[in-house]
Amino acid sequence: MTEMAVPIASRFTAKEYLALEAVADTRHEFIGGYIVAMAGAELEHNQIVQNVRAELSTALADRPCRILSSDQRVLVESVGDYFYPDVLVVCVDPVLVDPKPRSLANPQVIVEVLSGSTERYDRGEKWLAYRTIPSLTDYLLVSSSSRELEHYHRLPDGSWTLRMLRTDGTTTLGNGVVLDLARLYRLVPGLD
Repeated sequence: MTEMAVPIASRFTAKEYLALEAVADTRHEFIGGYIVAMAGAELEHNQIVQNVRAELSTALADRPCRILSSDQRVLVESVGDYFYPDVLVVCVDPVLVDPKPRSLANPQVIVEVLSGSTERYDRGEKWLAYRTIPSLTDYLLVSSSSRELEHYHRLPDGSWTLRMLRTDGTTTLGNGVVLDLARLYRLVPGLD
């Protein structure tokens, strides 16, 4: 997710949010009835997002997978919230929900790049919502201020494990893709 702005104070219904989002010039997330405007991101954040997408695209090139950017809205059906993850992967037929632009309801991998203004949100309310998505197998939190990655992976019994990487190392996603921390931080100033 890009840098987060202050939520709009009034509560809205999902229908009202979707109507506003359809005509908005900027993107907004919707959580618990509140609309949260999304702002721009720093160079480090953007480079890490690009590196993650490149690594996933290379690793999944021979599979019928979609690697999507923060322009793809995700619906968390169980709670009725809408988010724009930094990167997401779906390797099955996408389940899309109207209205247009349609929201994806079945991501398998979600990646959020953390910043000072988004970290609490990405670890808290957003993670609580994401983990209710039945198709989700992996949730990755990648720091933009230090070489650190947290990888939550869903086990067959529905519980989640956590693997943390600091400085270097690799982690393996549920779809078999191995992500190398050094490659995710390629060209990130001060974190090489």
